[in-house]
Amino acid sequence: MSYNGASQNAVLTERQKMILKLIVEEYIKTVKPVSSKSLCDVFDCSSATIRNEMAVLEDMGLIEKHHISSGRIPSEQGYNYYINNIMEPKELTGEDMLKLQTIFHNQSLMLNDVIVKSMEIISELTNYTSIVLGSSSKDNRLSKVEAIPVNENRVVAIVITDKGHVEHKHIFIESPVSSEEVQKTIDLINKLIVGTPISEISMKLECEIKPIIAKYVKQYEALYNAFYTAFSDFSNDAKIRITGASNILKQPEFQDTGKIAEILEKFDDKEFIRSIMKEGNGINIYVGSESEFDQDVGLIKTSFEVGGEVGTIAIIGPKRMEYSRVLALLEYVKKNIEEGDYDKGI
Repeated sequence: MSYNGASQNAVLTERQKMILKLIVEEYIKTVKPVSSKSLCDVFDCSSATIRNEMAVLEDMGLIEKHHISSGRIPSEQGYNYYINNIMEPKELTGEDMLKLQTIFHNQSLMLNDVIVKSMEIISELTNYTSIVLGSSSKDNRLSKVEAIPVNENRVVAIVITDKGHVEHKHIFIESPVSSEEVQKTIDLINKLIVGTPISEISMKLECEIKPIIAKYVKQYEALYNAFYTAFSDFSNDAKIRITGASNILKQPEFQDTGKIAEILEKFDDKEFIRSIMKEGNGINIYVGSESEFDQDVGLIKTSFEVGGEVGTIAIIGPKRMEYSRVLALLEYVKKNIEEGDYDKGI
């Protein structure tokens, strides 16, 4: 397991750690700044003593003063210190486990359905947003290409891989072409590049196939460009499933319409969402500005691999998200996905 935030170098006393722990966990629960007075009973000491300890934590940059209150809230650095040095693993409740087990024990579901439905349940349980990226295959090879002409300018291309995945894409062809020309192109592609890894098809089309297509197909330029773009999209287009994007609206931090619009716009940006998949191993936690979504957002992600199928599952919530619970939920889903016996399906 790995966290994005580096371990803080600050050395805290046990009482300071406990104060920081209580401030973080109370703020996660109530979204209200924590006052020194509210901590006195816990530590059985004076408010002045607690204020002094809080002042030390503030000087270290671990907590900060809320602008409308005398209480303190965790800073981004404070959350990172808590995650790396204080946070304890949380066990799933029986209710959480039962809801997820209904998915993992459903033998009629294929792998993709198990992944998506389990993340939908996490989104429902936490009121956060869940994202599934994938599953894509590290070693999918082209098995067959088919094309269904819609009209002279549009074709539906169907790509079938050796692992049984089927993808389809609507292709726009700049110049009108006949169905015969489309079929010639498909026949050549099937003859020349079947067995090629999906990720290498675009390069092979450019370097090896284009000159051959030019010899046999009159309108090769328009057809070649269309299929080249389609294959590039196929190799880059990890499936994206986002559940609970509107949950962000339920969080008290996000009442500003401009901020809401900015975050929802990022959910709609496929390239931005795909970038979540590109880094790190294990489980990664990104707090605030580290998430690149927004300074008030937290992100937890992990990858999964099942028989060559790889992908990423992630949860996005407020910066004060319940990190220990989400961590436990993601670990549980990852374990069940990777150890389960599921039909990969399409």
